[in-house]
Amino acid sequence: MDKLFVQRLNALHYVYPKPLNRLSKLMADDEELEKLSRRSVLELAFLLNVKEQQAHDLKKAYTEALDIPFESLYRKYKITPISFLHPHYPKSLLELIDPPAILYAKGRTELLLVPQKIAVIGSRKASSYSRKAMDTILPVLTEHEFLIVSGLAKGADAMAHEIAINSGGETIAVAGSGFLHPYPKENMALNIIIEEKFLSITEYPPYMQPKRWNFPMRNRIISGLSCGVLVTEAQVKSGTLSTIEHALDHGKDVFAVPGDIFRVCQRDRINLSQKAQNRYGTAIRFWMNTGN
Repeated sequence: MDKLFVQRLNALHYVYPKPLNRLSKLMADDEELEKLSRRSVLELAFLLNVKEQQAHDLKKAYTEALDIPFESLYRKYKITPISFLHPHYPKSLLELIDPPAILYAKGRTELLLVPQKIAVIGSRKASSYSRKAMDTILPVLTEHEFLIVSGLAKGADAMAHEIAINSGGETIAVAGSGFLHPYPKENMALNIIIEEKFLSITEYPPYMQPKRWNFPMRNRIISGLSCGVLVTEAQVKSGTLSTIEHALDHGKDVFAVPGDIFRVCQRDRINLSQKAQNRYGTAIRFWMNTGN
């Protein structure tokens, strides 16, 4: 990729961190973003569907950001920006309606190219039952070279990453904030291990703090990276169900570990694992049939 284009894209995403579909009109007649700094405020407002004042502020911020040495700055913090044109950018994400324009990565970016990835998700209040289920299922998946994708949240996400690592597998964490604001604090030690030995990614520039609305957006990436989604425990109004919806919208297989119907998290779960049909369904059916 042309270095000038990379600098322009980094500057644009730094001040306007939106998905690729929100930026596509800017690049429809300007693939290299060469015209961006010369576009009028009215034109920017029209192309981005924003108010004129916002377009004015955006143009000013973008012009200033062009002077930021992003390449050396990100290298200092061991961050690798992976644009939608980067060879390590997962092609499956381009199938989303709103693919990330840039993924910011810490760790082994080649893990994005692993073909067999499965998302493992569940409740932030996951019980010991979730761990027991994952302790049975995940080592079988990692043994068959499936990479475990999750969101580094408290509860089931952290369990999934830990069990993947402890069973000798690979894992990718998809964060809901920029790298200068790791979240949650409780998972800091795990976060460091993943960044140093595996891979952590986010679509948010380093300065962005964890906001409530970031996480539903994060969930589409978890689903988009993966061949399928394994659910342990989840409540109806939860981010877990958001990830399931993204997966179903894109034809992904979704599996759920059955459990005690009298517990709220269990009762609310969408039980789709009865139809496990793909090549990793064996591991999931094994857990279902153990009677544990």
